[in-house]
Amino acid sequence: MPLTMPEFDRRIRQHVYEVTLGRGYPPTLAEAAASLDVPVSDIRDACERLAQGHILVLQQGSGEILMASPFSAVPTTFRVELEAFSCFGNCIWDALGVPAMLRTDARIETICPDCDASLSLSILNGALQPAEGIVHFALPARRWWDDIVFS
Repeated sequence: MPLTMPEFDRRIRQHVYEVTLGRGYPPTLAEAAASLDVPVSDIRDACERLAQGHILVLQQGSGEILMASPFSAVPTTFRVELEAFSCFGNCIWDALGVPAMLRTDARIETICPDCDASLSLSILNGALQPAEGIVHFALPARRWWDDIVFS
């Protein structure tokens, strides 16, 4: 059975991703409300429903958007440099997802969580360029949403 989404929530989702794809991070609730000329409370309610559907991740307490995957609203150790802007991925998986989603070249700067060594990855013409290093996923993907902020 197909999942359904209320039209208002679909509109908010589309707006969040249009803004995010244009600048590299999601709008605040107030920015979205002003752009769409609707009350902040309506935006907050829609974002809460979108978070329940694993479309967005919200910051605890404020309800602001923390993740519009693969983009992070806050700085992380996964900086993605694109021609149009710089942004942050939530993890290496998401950092690699940004250039894939935008179909553009990118440079990803991060650090090794084990030894703090700087790591740099390049994506050219849709392909990860050869580099030294290992990507380790502590949890299988099926468990990421158990605690998506930690994962």
